[in-house]
Amino acid sequence: MQLGILTAPFPETDLMDVADWAASSGFTALEVACWPVADGPVRRYAGTTHVDVANLTGTQGADIVSELAGKGMSISALGYYPNALHPDAAHRDVVLAHLKSVIDAASSMGLKLVNTFCGGDAAVNIDENWTRALTIWPDIISYARDKGVKIAFENCPMFFSHDEWPGGHNIAYSPHIWRRILEAWGGDVGMNYDPSHLVWQMIDQRRFVREFGAHMLHVHAKDLMIDHDGLYERGIMSAGMGWQVPRMPGLGDVNWSHFFADLYRAGYDGPVIIEHEDRDFEGDDGRIKRGFLLARDTLLPYIR
Repeated sequence: MQLGILTAPFPETDLMDVADWAASSGFTALEVACWPVADGPVRRYAGTTHVDVANLTGTQGADIVSELAGKGMSISALGYYPNALHPDAAHRDVVLAHLKSVIDAASSMGLKLVNTFCGGDAAVNIDENWTRALTIWPDIISYARDKGVKIAFENCPMFFSHDEWPGGHNIAYSPHIWRRILEAWGGDVGMNYDPSHLVWQMIDQRRFVREFGAHMLHVHAKDLMIDHDGLYERGIMSAGMGWQVPRMPGLGDVNWSHFFADLYRAGYDGPVIIEHEDRDFEGDDGRIKRGFLLARDTLLPYIR
């Protein structure tokens, strides 16, 4: 396994400077954020551009990989997490075009994996979303296959704010849908597994890894704490709003000993990438880095 970080919390820092700090801190891999270059407001922990894939040449991509390797760092995947099933067709066209650019960049850099969301229209039910997915995703999956790249969907429901209410912005969050995904596209699509999203859904994490571990292509290490006062106040019908609290690994309710035991048993031996969304370690680079280091010290004993 390799322990690394998702670069998204460092939007104003050059990729190589992020890599220098990560390497000096004992990390060996980066998931590189590849959102479009843009101005204006963005979703929390989205919008970071550490590789401008829309303007990347093959030579530039190879140089990035080589320079990172010289620092002892590898790229676990390129990451871009939009809503590919957005109800507005024009918006979908924009994000899917950029997703193809991310796939192109991964291929030119010799990378095999692009992490993203399956997406979802919060206003319609799961089955209607799945019908839309069957019309939208085959073209992208085929495009990636031709480039020698696999797609990894993160198992995140995207229920964090009122604009995602009531149905969330990503349907690939439960065994019910994952069985459909793998039946339709297994071999070309796998999972970017994040255990934190199972905690507040009350889905058995160990059973989930037993069933889907063979299809996990990438892993996010993020913790989550259930605020039981918030749960009491709002109830489970709020779908986590007001009581799911993203934390750094070791500060929430994920059992990391079980997490690693189950991954090893499933045969997973790839990157474990810390995803930082902990509000207690935000505000400046020093606090963000402190959060990453706390997570490192929790996880590193399990990685050899």
